[in-house]
Amino acid sequence: MDAIFHERQEGSLCAQHCLNALLQGPYFTAVDLAEIARQLDESERRHMAVAGEDSEDYRRFLEQGSTNMDDSGFFSIQVINKALEVWALDMIPYNSPDPVAVGARENPVEQQAFICNFKEHWLSIRKLGHQWFNLNSLLTEPELVSDTFLAMFLMQLQQEGYSIFVITGHLPDCEADQLLQLTPAVQPIKPKLITESQDAQAGSSAEQDDSARYQFRQSDLEKALAESAKTLEGTEEDDLQKALKLSVEGILPGSSEDTVDGGAVESDVHSVTDGADKNCDTSSGNNIVTAEEIRLRRLAYLDKPEHGTDTPEKTEEEDLQQAIKMSMEST
Repeated sequence: MDAIFHERQEGSLCAQHCLNALLQGPYFTAVDLAEIARQLDESERRHMAVAGEDSEDYRRFLEQGSTNMDDSGFFSIQVINKALEVWALDMIPYNSPDPVAVGARENPVEQQAFICNFKEHWLSIRKLGHQWFNLNSLLTEPELVSDTFLAMFLMQLQQEGYSIFVITGHLPDCEADQLLQLTPAVQPIKPKLITESQDAQAGSSAEQDDSARYQFRQSDLEKALAESAKTLEGTEEDDLQKALKLSVEGILPGSSEDTVDGGAVESDVHSVTDGADKNCDTSSGNNIVTAEEIRLRRLAYLDKPEHGTDTPEKTEEEDLQQAIKMSMEST
């Protein structure tokens, strides 16, 4: 299969690809075919000028431009036919009453090649060795066509609107023909259209891009989570240190009201105890108030009748302050 000459479609140069596939070599270029088209245009112009260059038909002919080629690379059947004449080859319509065409319809495998045209697309079908190949430039590679399928393939092309031509004359010798006579080709997988292959490649490339973007986003996410964990860990550590510090100082975290009350209580306790310390320093040792006396006086204070009223119950801190104050006053 590798020995078969096959040009893939470029622009609208299917006429060039068709001829080179038929001849099995790079025999024609777009420039060569354009020159043939120019010669045909000139021949047609001279023919139209016979009726007079001032005639309406001649002016219309000049205005319409070339009918044998265009800027896209399309070439007419007249150009194809002229190019084949260079190699002493001829093309006969498949459905014509010509004996060659009749024989081709009855037994297409006995022919050597066909050229097919649909609108602006050209393709060739040729026998190489003892096998037939579809050399359509829109395929990624030549397609093997069995003898039993050849007639059905030609019928299918006709149903799709193709015009088929039988090639007569002697085709140039080629390496592929010699090799395939010795070693027939085997093609387990049919070739795809170029557009299908490109779409598949584009899809694969898109999947790779999506995968790369996903991996990139995944990496960024992991980094963000790691940074967040570090920040959270640092914040929790700071909160713990603050809590420990406040605990040591005697102020536990809580509501703002509790904190203020706690601070006030602690301040009162410190002021009272400081006063007690001062008084103890100036008084004799016998006046030192023991903890047991403070407890007893505190109980005595709590047992007073006014504490049974509906006034709000004091906290232990307030009771402690009051007891200390009473003990100091008594001393």
